Amino acid sequence: MTRSMELFKEVLSLPVEQRALLVDTLLKSLNAPDPALDPIWVEEAKRRLEELRSGRVKPIPGDEVFQRVRARFGK
Repeated sequence: MTRSMELFKEVLSLPVEQRALLVDTLLKSLNAPDPALDPIWVEEAKRRLEELRSGRVKPIPGDEVFQRVRARFGK
């Protein structure tokens, strides 16, 4: 078995949260983030925080989010 296949099998055995982090890291290595977008994301984060603080949106606990992801995509 090739080293790549061994790694792939090992990665598949990780919890979904760790696999998601690994995917994010790999994607970033392929498509480096654009620093010009940072100010746009800062404004988006501020907008979302204001929505939470004002009560316009209701937060969803992380456990529930991951439960929904698992239900939708398996495992």
